[in-house]
Amino acid sequence: MSSGKSIDSNVKAEVFASLYDRVCKRKGSEAMVKELLSQPASKQEVLAITDDRFLSEFTKKVFQSGFVWRVVRQKWPNFEEQFFGFDIDKVLLMPDEMLEQKAANPAIIRNFNKVKTIRENALMIDEIRRKHGSFAKFVSEWPKDDLIGLWDFLKKNGARLGGNTGPYSLRALGVDTFILSRDVEAYFTEHGLISGSARSKRSLTTIQRTFFTWQKESGLSLQELSQIVSYSCGDNYVGMIT
Repeated sequence: MSSGKSIDSNVKAEVFASLYDRVCKRKGSEAMVKELLSQPASKQEVLAITDDRFLSEFTKKVFQSGFVWRVVRQKWPNFEEQFFGFDIDKVLLMPDEMLEQKAANPAIIRNFNKVKTIRENALMIDEIRRKHGSFAKFVSEWPKDDLIGLWDFLKKNGARLGGNTGPYSLRALGVDTFILSRDVEAYFTEHGLISGSARSKRSLTTIQRTFFTWQKESGLSLQELSQIVSYSCGDNYVGMIT
């Protein structure tokens, strides 16, 4: 559907059983689909995530955005060493001159604008931990029916955590979230559920509501549902039987 068309308010989301059946047929069997799905962390596991790991993952995803992920992964041990294991207190003490020196080090990826986000996001995490005890506690206590609100918080209060950067960071840490991958966006557009940008408030609200509906129907996590949707359309070939 083109961005110029409006959405029919009578259009309803596909029932999960139909969606799941199509995915199983695309991948060859239900057993194959189950092998492809991954589970989020439990609430207790999320609560155990230390603040430095949130800063580390935020930073990794910021550097991976628009860059070759493999290169970032290869250099990541150097990032951990150069930024004191992303210890919040140590990072906050880094003056501008030190950040510039770090950004010029070929051991990491030399991008000063992205390096500056490390201290900025450390500041966000520090403010949250002072109010809530830890960033993990803050995330765990966020209303479960307003996931896109958490995304918006990261976008507005963090540095370069908008788009998919914040959600991908949460997913990597085990926080249960759906992801607006290219295939997921395509599904909602092709089924007439959204029009135009998937990032508009209206589109995000529709997408979130649909995922919560599927969750009630299936009992699956948002992470599993997001993966299932991505396998239901587009040109993905993960696990395809030929």
